[in-house]
Amino acid sequence: MKFEGSICLVLLLVYASITLGTKDPEQGQSPYVFEDKHFITGMQTPHGRIRFLEKFTDRSKLLRGIENYRISTLEADPQTFTVPSHWDSDAVFFVTNGWGTISLIKHGRRESFNLRQGDIVRVEAGTTTYLINRDNKQKFVFAKILRPVNNPGQFEPFYVGGGDNPDSVYSALSNEILEAAFNTRRERLERVFGKQKQGVIIKASEEQIRALAPEEEEEEEEEEEGSREKLINIYKQHPIYSNQYGQLYHVDSSQYKKLQDLDVSVSLANITQGGMTTLYYNSKSTMIAIVVGGEGYFEMARPDLSRSSQELEDRPTGPSYKKVSSRLRRATVIVAPAGYPFILAASRNQNLQVLAFKVNAYKNQRVPLIGRRSVVSHLERQAKELAFGISAREVDEVFGKQQEEFFFKGPQQQHQGFSVE
Repeated sequence: MKFEGSICLVLLLVYASITLGTKDPEQGQSPYVFEDKHFITGMQTPHGRIRFLEKFTDRSKLLRGIENYRISTLEADPQTFTVPSHWDSDAVFFVTNGWGTISLIKHGRRESFNLRQGDIVRVEAGTTTYLINRDNKQKFVFAKILRPVNNPGQFEPFYVGGGDNPDSVYSALSNEILEAAFNTRRERLERVFGKQKQGVIIKASEEQIRALAPEEEEEEEEEEEGSREKLINIYKQHPIYSNQYGQLYHVDSSQYKKLQDLDVSVSLANITQGGMTTLYYNSKSTMIAIVVGGEGYFEMARPDLSRSSQELEDRPTGPSYKKVSSRLRRATVIVAPAGYPFILAASRNQNLQVLAFKVNAYKNQRVPLIGRRSVVSHLERQAKELAFGISAREVDEVFGKQQEEFFFKGPQQQHQGFSVE
C-alpha cells in the first residue's frame, strides 16, 4: 500500500501556494534542527552558565521569519545567586528544573516570586532581574525565548552589580563623572566596583538565601489574592490532549495575558516511551521547540526548493516535498515553520519532554493530518475519491483505522534512516 503517496496527496491539499524555484542554501544540513554544538556559552562560572542558541538567520535565510527571536538557557547550581542585570529584550522564562526565586525591579518597585518546575514568567525589556537557587541539591534551570528591542536578533545584558567579572555598567563611565554623580571619592568607588570577581553566577550562604527568598506562606496568601497573575504554571492547566501515549499542556494569552503583546504561546508535550504525536501543522505559528527531557526523534515534510524554474517548466506536476528528520536528545532545538507538517516520537525506553515556544500565536490552530478529526475526515465522499483516485471506502478504511486523536502508539521497530535534507 502506497501510504507515503497518500500522505503526499494530503499535503497537496494543505498547501494552497508555495514559493518554488528558490535554491535551498543549506547544502547537506538542515536549517530546522539545532544540536548542543550550536549553543554559544555566553557566561560561565564554576557555579553555572548562560548559553544562547546561534541567531536563526545565521544558519539560513529560510528562518528570516523568526530573525528577531533568540533562545537561551540558564543553569544555576544549588544555593547560588545570579548578579542583577537587565536586557534589551522582552523575554518569556520557563522553569524546566528545580526551584528558586526571581526578583524583578521596575517602576521603582521590587517584586519577588518563588518559582517551580513548569512556571512561566514574562520579563519585560529593561527590567532589572536577579535569581537565587534555593535548593541545596538540584540545579535551577530555565529555558527562555527573547525578542530584542534594538537590533533584530541581537541583544545584550547590562549588569548593575559586578566589578571585574562581570564588568558593571558603571565601569564604562569616567571617574570624574562617577565621583560627581555619587558624591563619593574615587577610592570608595573603586572598592565598590572592583571587589566582585566571581562571575555572573556565584555561591551564596544559606543565611543569604533565606534572607533573599520570600516566605512560602506569603506566596500562598498572594496566590489567593490573584497576584499570581504575574506568572502561571503550565502543569496547573488541564492538558488539551491526554491519553496513555502522552499529554499536551498549553498556555497562551487567554490564560496568561502577559503573553499577548509578544504574540507568543508556550506548550509542553510529555510523550510516553514508545508513543508519538499525530502528523500535524500549525496554521499561523512558527514553533521553536527545545527538548528538556528524554530522547526520541522528529520528522517533518518541507517543500523541495531545489528544483529550478526550468525543471518546473519541463515537468509542471506541482510541488514536491522532502523529509527532515533528526534524533532528539536533551537541548536539541527544532524549528517547524507555519504550515509544515511534523511528528514527534519518544524512544522505546524513555519518555520525551518537548518545550515549545510558538511565535505568531494569535488565532493559531493545530491541524491534524492523521487520526480522529483529521483533515481528511472532513472531506466529502466525492472529494476523497477525486483527491486519492480510489473509492472513498478505501480512503476511509485507511484514515479511519487510527481512533486516537493526537497521541498514538509509535513504531515498534528501531527507527532508522535519519535525514537532514
